[in-house]
Amino acid sequence: MLNGQCGLVLGVANDQSIAYAVAKRLKTAGAEVLATCLNEKAMTYVEPVVTPLSIPVVTCDVEQPGALQSAIQSTLARFGRLDFVVHSIAFAPLEDLHAPLHASSREGFLRAMDISCHSFARVAHLAAPHMQSGGTLVTMTYLGSRLAIPDYGLMGPVKAALESSVRYLASELGAQQVRVHAVSPGPIATRAASGIKHFDQLMAQVKARVPLKRLVSQDEVAGLVAFLVSDQATGMTGQTLYVDAGEHCVR
Repeated sequence: MLNGQCGLVLGVANDQSIAYAVAKRLKTAGAEVLATCLNEKAMTYVEPVVTPLSIPVVTCDVEQPGALQSAIQSTLARFGRLDFVVHSIAFAPLEDLHAPLHASSREGFLRAMDISCHSFARVAHLAAPHMQSGGTLVTMTYLGSRLAIPDYGLMGPVKAALESSVRYLASELGAQQVRVHAVSPGPIATRAASGIKHFDQLMAQVKARVPLKRLVSQDEVAGLVAFLVSDQATGMTGQTLYVDAGEHCVR
């Protein structure tokens, strides 16, 4: 389905991360994929799981000047083209994530916004000029962007800004046939999600409430991303698409 496509998946942490499942699905579907992880410490967890898939991995800390440029240039150097970028990066300092929004620090809020939201705008700015035949940019969000989810705190406004950014980027880049989407999974037990207070309780509540009476998997999220990257989705852009067992329609 994706034969001939080449691209970048940002934010692999380990074999349980959504970014890993996405990279694996895109590779299995025929794409050439370069993955990134945060730093050399993370590399010890990531390299052993992506190397058997023939997926090269480089480090990319989006807070460091030039890191995103380097990752995109590495993709172009290896594959000669860039058709997609999947942005699966989010962060907030724990002391701010665990505090009520009104008690979050200015520094923590700005750092969460920079890493989790503005880095996607930077990805678009850097990647779009290399998508000569069009392409796809995908980021990850959550229902807490539009509903007040207990314990989600400052990440709710950050994800709301990310989803708004998707709409603006889709409008700005549409003439270049660059499509932009946000994928909104339900709660999944990943390393990143473990920082949310009472996350096990949240997963149990969601499982009991959603129409499908189960949680979604990383692979189901990856399947949606593969569809969005494919030629089957060329008429779509600017959307937030839910893969959450129906959670968004019953709260």
